Amino acid sequence: MTDRLNFLADELENFTEIVKILKPSAGERPRLDGIDVDAASLPLNGAMGGDHLIYLDFKYRFDLEGRIEKARAEGRDEIATQLEENKHRAGILLADVAGHRMTDAAVAAMLHQAFLLGVSYELEMSGQITTRLFEKIKTRFYESTNIKKLVAMLYGEITDRGRFRYLSAGHPPPMVFSREFGRIMPLASDRTVSETPIGIFPAADAPEDARLPGRASRRTSRVVNEIELLGSGDILLLATDGFTEHADGRFVSETLGKTLARTKDLSATEICDDLRARILEAGPQTDDITFVVIKRS
Repeated sequence: MTDRLNFLADELENFTEIVKILKPSAGERPRLDGIDVDAASLPLNGAMGGDHLIYLDFKYRFDLEGRIEKARAEGRDEIATQLEENKHRAGILLADVAGHRMTDAAVAAMLHQAFLLGVSYELEMSGQITTRLFEKIKTRFYESTNIKKLVAMLYGEITDRGRFRYLSAGHPPPMVFSREFGRIMPLASDRTVSETPIGIFPAADAPEDARLPGRASRRTSRVVNEIELLGSGDILLLATDGFTEHADGRFVSETLGKTLARTKDLSATEICDDLRARILEAGPQTDDITFVVIKRS
């Protein structure tokens, strides 16, 4: 019995180390002129949980210069042009697997690998990420019937001009704090459109020209929303439902706006640190909590 327990403990430690490797490091934070990004994650049970975050700094992760040179040498000038655009934007994927156990972290790891592999193919085929990738992921997870896990997901791309375009699958919408007005601004309903979470339904085939920066056609339900961070110092906040529902929703309704108003002149990292402290003060944690701060400087 002791040998069996030692084996299970060793397996748990090994799996924990694998999960840690998949978590983004500080060095992976997107580096865009005029845009400051950082995030914080508070798993409910130790180092593992159902929340997951992926940064895409296209310039550094995917050898854009090499891809551009290759595309031009092959006469694929349109692809090269799209690849050039990736120098001015960065991607952020935030996902929340239903639950906060070790098995939920395993599902998040599956999404991690599927997404990054898909991104590599998308850049090769289209020069940018298209909605087609998320159609494929949605169908693949639906067809993996043994998983039986729902995954809320938001993927967006921020440009160095402060434009954020994103799609959502059952994920809480972004929140925008205006430095000029000193408060969180309401977003129009057509900028917070969301579909069902991954795992409920298969997705319709995406049209070949369904670029992420564009609107989806009637052939697919995949909708891309757009937010403009017009003012210097504006803050865009992405968060899982563990954040939005913390302390029965009172943290967002009573504390968040005041915290951002007080920390609006700080860096994204400092804002994250302060939000983490305020979350822990607001009440006991009941779910995994992950949030991303994007600040236009």
